[in-house]
Amino acid sequence: MRKIALSLLTLGSLLSWSTASADMTSVTLQSVSKTGKIRLGYREAEPPFSYQLPSGEVVGFSIDLCKRVVDHIRQHLKLEKLDIEYVMATPATRFILMKTGNIDIECAATTNTAERRKTVDFSYPNFMTATQFVSRSDDHISSMKDLTGRSVTSASGTVNIDQLNQINRQRKLNIAVIPTKNNEESFDLVVSGRASAFVMDGILLAAMVAQTPDPSKYALSEETLSDPEPYGLMLRHGDTTFKTLVNESLREVFAGDDIKTLYGKWFTSPIPPSNMNLNLPMSAALKKAYASPVEFND
Repeated sequence: MRKIALSLLTLGSLLSWSTASADMTSVTLQSVSKTGKIRLGYREAEPPFSYQLPSGEVVGFSIDLCKRVVDHIRQHLKLEKLDIEYVMATPATRFILMKTGNIDIECAATTNTAERRKTVDFSYPNFMTATQFVSRSDDHISSMKDLTGRSVTSASGTVNIDQLNQINRQRKLNIAVIPTKNNEESFDLVVSGRASAFVMDGILLAAMVAQTPDPSKYALSEETLSDPEPYGLMLRHGDTTFKTLVNESLREVFAGDDIKTLYGKWFTSPIPPSNMNLNLPMSAALKKAYASPVEFND
């Protein structure tokens, strides 16, 4: 009996040593364990995924997912407390902030692509959306062909502006592409009439339109510039131990009722600060992604 007890004790020690050894290979976990702090990248205005309320509080669907991941990391590292530091990241700065170690997880709406996976990593997909464009209803623009010879805007550093440029070249539409620093600038160009359309992820465009005083003034295209593409939490490239831990946490969220609660909170209910409601039921593709999480590999 004593031999069995000693064997179990030895096994437990080996498992603990193995976990600690794996943690030591993770740059992110080393930093988090040493400082007792984890840095989350967020967007200033990207509802319902990641945005800042007038009070200064950072909220959103991606933020809630990240909070659950943070608690999972805290338990894994056996810390009584793990502080969160929020770092504002724009489409143009998010990759730089990740590569330089200024953020540990980006909690926003960033598309997971093969090109991006060369320099950063991503968690399991947490949402899917296609690229569309928004225009003023009075302009009666319904297709990319209608944008021939017009000015069209999109934010720099996004997949969307690359897709716009590619279609512009392939179809010879002679579109004057206007790059901006962020989505707000692009939408303002359409509102003011300085651009005929704004190309971006459909879900983000729908959210921006819903926040305007009169959403009927704007039309979201039925035509898409891409197939539905996955969003993921962006992580440091090559930190496999940390990515595995993040995915373990997300798998737990996706497997239970928690994901249904979170999705309902941000996509089918009024959200702060203006009680906007996207009324967007969970798609079949997204349900499948949650039921069987798949990691994208090259």
